[in-house]
Amino acid sequence: MPRRSRLVVVSDFVLSFMWLCSGVLVRLFVFKILGFSNTDDHVAEFMKLSFSIANMFLFAFLAKVSRGGAYNPLAVLVDAITGDFCNFFFCVGFRIPAQVVGYIVGVKLVIGAIPEVGHGPHLNVDILQGALTEGILTFVIVSISLVLSATRISKSFFMKTWISSLSKLTLHILGSNLTGGCMNPASVMAWTYGRGDHITMEHIFVYWIAPVMATILAMCTFRFLVRRFKTGSKSKSD
Repeated sequence: MPRRSRLVVVSDFVLSFMWLCSGVLVRLFVFKILGFSNTDDHVAEFMKLSFSIANMFLFAFLAKVSRGGAYNPLAVLVDAITGDFCNFFFCVGFRIPAQVVGYIVGVKLVIGAIPEVGHGPHLNVDILQGALTEGILTFVIVSISLVLSATRISKSFFMKTWISSLSKLTLHILGSNLTGGCMNPASVMAWTYGRGDHITMEHIFVYWIAPVMATILAMCTFRFLVRRFKTGSKSKSD
């Protein structure tokens, strides 16, 4: 494996580990240290969202500095689909497992050090509704990411990260009471691994198959619309 590829795999592991820990630390800082949960729920949620956005900006910067590092398998899957077979094998065989391991190590560390953090997202609806929820949320966020990367906004780090962060938080809030609004199979797998139910049909179907299928569908839809747009532009110019 080339040195650059090894660095990307290590970056995926480190970013995944840090992302899980940072999410826990944000909640602890707002609800435990600052104590907003005992004063005003609206202020607490506002503070949590503010720190979450700042956290997303930090990790967007870290991903940029690491030159390709990621903490979500869906982002890696998009890269795998757009590349050749070697790239697909590298992403699926090395990068995604590295992210899963990073999240699992993070969960083990967090649960051991701070047991009161809970045990991650839970499915509060039936499997079909949960799969539809995670699928729709994933389809929307992947579509937004693809559109941002294909427009002039991609040249602006601030605007791209701002729009992406607000979109993720909005979708997370919409799905939080149903599936947790995760849109990150590796993160959910780590928490379910900590609970011991990571090989259940509920977990595999809702948090892996549905998001992966939604990602592929979003990619196909985006390519189809881009192709139609280019065809229409050529027809008008002729």
